[in-house]
Amino acid sequence: MQSIRSVIAGFEAGVNDRRINEILYDRTKSAALSKELGWLKHVAERTGFTIRECDADEIDGLSLGRTHGGILALCSERTISPLKPENVKENGFYVMLEGIEDPYNFGYALRSLYAAGVDGIVLDERNWMSAAGVVARSSAGASELFPMFQAKPTDAADVFGAKGYRVVCADIDTPHTLEETEIRFPVFLVIGGERRGISRALLDRADLKVKISYGREFRASLSAASAATILGYEIFRQNRQN
Repeated sequence: MQSIRSVIAGFEAGVNDRRINEILYDRTKSAALSKELGWLKHVAERTGFTIRECDADEIDGLSLGRTHGGILALCSERTISPLKPENVKENGFYVMLEGIEDPYNFGYALRSLYAAGVDGIVLDERNWMSAAGVVARSSAGASELFPMFQAKPTDAADVFGAKGYRVVCADIDTPHTLEETEIRFPVFLVIGGERRGISRALLDRADLKVKISYGREFRASLSAASAATILGYEIFRQNRQN
């Protein structure tokens, strides 16, 4: 239900153009879902989707997994617009997640970045929004509330650089540690996946590279979602208005 609410909120706020076409719900759970269905019927009147009861088997056949709670939304595709200078707000905080190979990890990263106040997400041409259902659930709906744009990594860095943003890349091969480095808005932060990391062309374009310190010798990488949480919240902390 959280993902459904987020799709509606994102559409009504003008953040994205994904629409709900139809809501399906398990007829055996109508009593348990009465509050949610009442709200959805009210929203349906102004947004135009239909609500239909059905058998559990139909929902199971359409859903990802069996933790849907007896309710499912059939939605349109979402348009991801090309990144342009006019899309970028002044003194903001934007993030690009490059090279993440798992849609759940991608969604978990979006959840943390949304909570940390990030203004928008830039996607490479290869991204996980084709698996929007998985991403919406793993991000607790945050993927539907974010402004999202698409660009090649170095092109994105050029757009933000021209707007006066500092291009910051997470990179283990740097002397600059996150806790000892000042990172003030406006910021364009790039976080790479555990395996492929950030492309060399983008690392070479960075104004600053920072690494997350470990509490002991540890040769593995943090998950992209964990790195996004740490980086996002530290940048939020440094720029928080008291």
